[in-house]
Amino acid sequence: MRVYSTWTGLAAEAKGASVAMGNFDGVHLGHQSVIDLARGRGPLGLITFEPHPREVFSPEAPAFRLMNAEARSHRLEKLGVERLYELPFTMELAGLAPEAFAREVLAEGLGVSHVAVGGDFRFGKKRAGGTAELIAFGRRFGYDVTVAPLLHIEGVEVSSTNIRHALSEGRPEDAAKMLGHLHRIEGEVIHGDKRGKGLGFPTANMSVAGLHLPRLGVYAVKVDVLTGPQAGSYLGAASLGVRPMFGTNTPNLETFLFDFDGDLYGQHLSVALVAYLRPELKFDGIDALLKQMAEDCVTARQILATL
Repeated sequence: MRVYSTWTGLAAEAKGASVAMGNFDGVHLGHQSVIDLARGRGPLGLITFEPHPREVFSPEAPAFRLMNAEARSHRLEKLGVERLYELPFTMELAGLAPEAFAREVLAEGLGVSHVAVGGDFRFGKKRAGGTAELIAFGRRFGYDVTVAPLLHIEGVEVSSTNIRHALSEGRPEDAAKMLGHLHRIEGEVIHGDKRGKGLGFPTANMSVAGLHLPRLGVYAVKVDVLTGPQAGSYLGAASLGVRPMFGTNTPNLETFLFDFDGDLYGQHLSVALVAYLRPELKFDGIDALLKQMAEDCVTARQILATL
């Protein structure tokens, strides 16, 4: 998959794609239905924005993203996207009127042949443009437009908002139904306090900064080590939280990989939340903590063995 971070000055071979367009946070089943509408009409492309527009307009708001740009890119590549147009979302871009966006970005800049969007798609300054305007501009500027209806599962709309709700309530299985895949946290393994290694449970620590936090607690997980000599798939148990046994800490994800021996510092992991086991607890002492950690691993192994 080729990744482009501009809509200006592109070579001819980078233009002419049939694109899906939107934020695609989570790349859920609704997003996938939009991508499928763009498929089979030429090179499959996708237009999205980085940072997410909400981060630009509401920088002080709580973190809300389901996935970072790295995780989104990995998921889109798995879905067969050939060209990812990850456009820098600046105030200049936000200030373009709908017609100017349709002409300057879509027609002249990217030279798209076809655009697929969701039924609730909005674009242009103050979100003034909707699907009707996009269709009209497409006729004027020379590209086709198709619109995917909103998707519902068991009476619930498939949306990033509803997926966040499920994760916040410790229901990763329900989130996965809407996503069409397990919710994953991806990133680099960073140095932590190394307490886990001293306790016999060495963990891979990852930052969750900028991401919507699922319910804090312990999860059964599937882990893909994406880089390094030990790249591959593993099972494990992970703690998402602030480590209340050891004072006040910034939330992070600590993952214990079963039957693994090695150094993962600096490597990139993709940790999939399979099942919520229990909330974070503050124990009376280290022995009680170790006993619970051992029980968590047994429970996680049992759950993962059924999949």
